[in-house]
Amino acid sequence: MEGIPMNQSFTYEAKGQVLIIHLPKELDHHNCRNLKYETDLLLAENYINRIIFDFSRTEFMDSSGIGILLNRYKQMTANGGKVAVCGVNAQVQRILTIGGIGRLMEHYDTREAALMG
Repeated sequence: MEGIPMNQSFTYEAKGQVLIIHLPKELDHHNCRNLKYETDLLLAENYINRIIFDFSRTEFMDSSGIGILLNRYKQMTANGGKVAVCGVNAQVQRILTIGGIGRLMEHYDTREAALMG
């Protein structure tokens, strides 16, 4: 699983019980279906208690992205886990704030800081 893309949009990285999801340049309804399907598989096959969404490549996100983040947040917190985001630019941060994500998830500047958190 480490660093191997399951499709052209996302790469996944496992660090112990942490799943890092490297998001693509655009996170929209077209690729959110793949993200949901792929993360469902990864979460079913591995004991994950924390997800980090890495937005460092992401320039655009629509409401489908908010939906997948909220879905994973609910799933993880129901099982005692946590979700964090990192590498968010100003435009994506605005969407996260409007979508209420800012109050729910820890935010970090870098992937390394998120792993330490």
